Amino acid sequence: MSELTCQFVRPDRLLYKGPVASLILVTHSGELGVWPGHASEICSLGDGVVRLHLTPEDGGEERKVIISGGYAEINPAGVIILADHARDVDDIDPDTVRRTRQKAFDLRDEVPEGDHRRAYYDNKISWCNLLLKHASDQDASS
Repeated sequence: MSELTCQFVRPDRLLYKGPVASLILVTHSGELGVWPGHASEICSLGDGVVRLHLTPEDGGEERKVIISGGYAEINPAGVIILADHARDVDDIDPDTVRRTRQKAFDLRDEVPEGDHRRAYYDNKISWCNLLLKHASDQDASS
């Protein structure tokens, strides 16, 4: 069976490295399916869930990773994903995310309107909202 080599990197660590049968990327223009032999391409990633389909030898399950931004480099043999933010769906603690989001709201509100630092907190709040959305989706499918 054909497979792809996948490297999934976020700023602080390597999230996954290994073979996949295929994967579905989330881009700004929609989802992009990648299978062995895919044409070379670089694409900008959006916000949502990347689905890695592991090989039958590795259990064949689907691994879901929530991402926000970044890039993917695709070639016929593999994919390198460089995500701005990435978290395994199974690795979300909704209570921790809610606390982090509230702290970001509080800190943002201490910064005056028009201050560029507010954008940092707005991005953090958006990331937390995305995590909470997919954490609740995961709970509903369990």
